[in-house]
Amino acid sequence: MKTFTAIIEKDFETNLYVGYVPGFPCAHSQGETLDELQANLQEVIEMLLEDEELSIKTEFIGTQQILIRS
Repeated sequence: MKTFTAIIEKDFETNLYVGYVPGFPCAHSQGETLDELQANLQEVIEMLLEDEELSIKTEFIGTQQILIRS
């Protein structure tokens, strides 16, 4: 079993959740709910893992908050 970290954002124009896996080419999807997005991402990742030539180019480390003084 492998674990992948997805970055998730809410698109206010479409009202959809959008997610992608950093460093994983083409591993992105969207959904109307977080559960739908998770299922869609899982399906995409499983499909991509079937490609024997696939190479993951980076490793997710974390997030940072950046303070900008205005």
